Amino acid sequence: MQCDGHNGPAPPYTLNLRQTQKKVERRRAGLVRGAVKYKPTRGKMTDQQGTPEQLPAEKDQGGAGFTYKLVIFEFENFRGEKLELSGECEQVWEKMQRVGSIIVESGPWVACECPGFAGQQFVLEKGEYPRWSTWTSCPSAYGLSSFRPLKVESPDHKLHLFENAGFEGRKMEITDDDVPSVWAHGFQDRVASAKAISGTWVGYMYPGYRGRQFVFEHGDFKHWNDWGATEPQIQSLRRVRDMQWHKKGCFIDPTPTPPNPNTKSNPKPKPSPTPTPKAQTHPQP
Repeated sequence: MQCDGHNGPAPPYTLNLRQTQKKVERRRAGLVRGAVKYKPTRGKMTDQQGTPEQLPAEKDQGGAGFTYKLVIFEFENFRGEKLELSGECEQVWEKMQRVGSIIVESGPWVACECPGFAGQQFVLEKGEYPRWSTWTSCPSAYGLSSFRPLKVESPDHKLHLFENAGFEGRKMEITDDDVPSVWAHGFQDRVASAKAISGTWVGYMYPGYRGRQFVFEHGDFKHWNDWGATEPQIQSLRRVRDMQWHKKGCFIDPTPTPPNPNTKSNPKPKPSPTPTPKAQTHPQP
């Protein structure tokens, strides 16, 4: 007898399919009930706890629970009126006439020369900045007009530099280290595009972390205009690191310790080895 699915009894495989569907539904219901019962153990790393969303807030610098705080003073050496910031400030002149000194209690931050986060950039990490010379070496560009927090979401750092725009030409990879001179690692000073794979970086026009600063947050920079430069020149780079991982502040003049008369001097101290940055230069195919 011929059966078309409408006139006559249903074929055997239709019944089997329905039974299979019921089994799948019961199995899914059991999985859902099991997921509800799951309670991750705090302090013990499991597969479910490995995702960034489930890490404790204090471990994630850009996540919930982390606060930024910066204090601006009117005059040098932390004198005069002060202004506390915990978020973006596009025009500080609306609240203060000048910026003479800064204390970064938690950060890091980016200070900009012009309102609206335009002009030259200055990275401010946790520490004290008693005068303009502690955040810039250029006396003609020490005025600051806008501030914003700088997210540092990972302790790991990786950056790719390219000779030409659009990620073309020679390539240099920097991993978890600072580079005071790209020339020392066989790379030219022409950097026309970059990829910030992880971490946040700051590049400088000249060796030794001097000259104009350019911030590289996580993302792709196809052209040097994307990081605010007018020409493709970067000769040194360093990592921007929040002091939650690196407790020592920066730009704090230490109090000199008087020498101990009972300590014998060593006329020929052994030179300490210079660490080599983990930078590699690759020819672009």
